[in-house]
Amino acid sequence: MSDLDDHLDRVLIGGRQPVLVELAEPDPSWPRLFEEHRDRILAALGPAEIDHVGSTSVPGLAAKPIVDVQVVVPDLEAAVEPLVAAGYVLRVREEGHRVLKGEPPANVHLYLPGDPEIEAHLRFRDLLRTDPEARRRYEELKRSLAGRVWPDMNHYAEAKGPLIRELLRGQ
Repeated sequence: MSDLDDHLDRVLIGGRQPVLVELAEPDPSWPRLFEEHRDRILAALGPAEIDHVGSTSVPGLAAKPIVDVQVVVPDLEAAVEPLVAAGYVLRVREEGHRVLKGEPPANVHLYLPGDPEIEAHLRFRDLLRTDPEARRRYEELKRSLAGRVWPDMNHYAEAKGPLIRELLRGQ
């Protein structure tokens, strides 16, 4: 078993779930879906820093049709209960990070203020929005990784990691 599998076994609620990764062509409804989730999250939590991240936040980029929502909260556990009451399902509990699933399809990532992942996600989103070559390379990689079954979505994400780090270093 890999280090990633060991980690996933510790943090995933409900265990690893094999997944066929399929990309959708860019959809102009993705920003509206983000806004629906943002409004629902704000109603559940009150004021919070909420950003649309991930591929659905980049106009013109093919993506898994799942909106990624990044939420910065002062207390992870205190944020989970109201989000569950609002219809989200807790999927990941790891140090400094929680992920909840929502419908329409969304991953809601909770972070504590100052977590370096917050800035990394925003930097990568902004890079892809403004750099056509970075966007082209990233989409090319995503297309090469799509169409196969992965042991868990996290394996797919890990396969993209080297290019993401390279693109961010070159920024």
